[in-house]
Amino acid sequence: MPNLPAPSEYRPDTPILGVADWLADPVQPADFPETRLRFRNDRWAEAVGLADLTDEEWLSHFGRFEPLEGNLLHPLALRYHGHQFRVYNPEIGDGRGFLFAQLRDCEGRLLDLGTKGSGQTPWSRAGDGRLTLKGGVREILATEMLEALGVNTSKTFSIVETGEELVRGDEPSPTRSAVMTRLSHGHIRIGSFQRLLALEEKAHMEQLVDYCLTQFPGPPPPEDAPGRNEPAVKLMHLVVERLADLAASWMVAGFVHGVLNTDNMNITGESFDYGPWRFLPRWEPGFTAAYFDHAGLYAFGRQPEALHWNCGQFAIALRLIADARPLIAAMERFGSLYMEAVARRWCWRLGIESKGLEGDSKLVGACEASMAESGEQPDAFFYRHRGGKDGDDELGDLLSTYRAVGGSHPYWSEGNPESLVIDEVEEIWSAIDERDDWQPLYDKVERLRRMGEAHGVAPAPAAHSA
Repeated sequence: MPNLPAPSEYRPDTPILGVADWLADPVQPADFPETRLRFRNDRWAEAVGLADLTDEEWLSHFGRFEPLEGNLLHPLALRYHGHQFRVYNPEIGDGRGFLFAQLRDCEGRLLDLGTKGSGQTPWSRAGDGRLTLKGGVREILATEMLEALGVNTSKTFSIVETGEELVRGDEPSPTRSAVMTRLSHGHIRIGSFQRLLALEEKAHMEQLVDYCLTQFPGPPPPEDAPGRNEPAVKLMHLVVERLADLAASWMVAGFVHGVLNTDNMNITGESFDYGPWRFLPRWEPGFTAAYFDHAGLYAFGRQPEALHWNCGQFAIALRLIADARPLIAAMERFGSLYMEAVARRWCWRLGIESKGLEGDSKLVGACEASMAESGEQPDAFFYRHRGGKDGDDELGDLLSTYRAVGGSHPYWSEGNPESLVIDEVEEIWSAIDERDDWQPLYDKVERLRRMGEAHGVAPAPAAHSA
């Protein structure tokens, strides 16, 4: 499971400039009426050498978007296409965000600082390019919970309230506005490749594949994989591996992303861009997060199918520069990789030592059946059975054969598991909206980080509030 990197000095690096001429458009950030710091993620700021910024310096960079030293002089709005609920749309791109900076952590990993709500771009269409403050608060909660549960997720780096009143059709209006900065491992999406296919830009497709292999490296394809030395095939295998694990991580976390369009699929396999997300109130494969997903296309239990379908669209895009057979061979690995990842992550969350795929898969099935029958909320279920305890009937028999690991943290004996069902999310937002009381949010962040510490994901320094 992912851990926080060690503290690092500030190391700017902007390889995106090598492909920006045909991948992005320089843009100007919005000029907001005010910039009021509401959240800064100092534990991740420390990991990229920015924790020493004063609050005023922070606001200059993440509220007014003055360039970081040695970094991008102008923000870049990326161009891409995408399937949105399986309907192809060539009219999208970064419509209310941009790539603000790139930098390296202490291990040399490239990270991006990107925005949401930072103003209009050439891809805004009829949108105002803004973000509601509630949307920013929800993203803090989603990313903190997912990080604590071992999901490869973007990090909410900064939330700055901007003093505008926004009108939205799906929530009470006017409502408060914000600009968010997220830290992520890349901005290249499946939709970035779909755009190059649509425009038949073969040379640029080859350049983008090389960029992704260089900046987001990973293990080589299996020895017997056809075409394993071809760059496009190498990248296809990496994306299949990453998205299979991402799908598994959401399922084990009981998380419903809500909008799994190809423009929301990062080549790094990193979960990001949280809109109508929900955590399960009970184990229900048909549970749907987005009120506009009338057919349940992206329901909880269909998320693996959705990511597999998106991998297929990536393979279609890569056909511009590669043969179909090795791309299909990579696609065919998705199912087994997904099952292996579910079993591994399930045992990790239960705090037990794996017994191998066959036995672990049987345990997963028994756990799912128990949750479905009892209606127990998934976070409570995993907490109650942590270390293989408290099982009845078939589940108890299976759990009794497993050895507990990693259960010494006091969190596991306190009897109060953390969860993030919608009622608590709305309660946290109501405190901000009605009383401007941010303490429930900061307290929740601290508790989620402590839960992550108990899982062995990361240490838990204090959240910063202003």
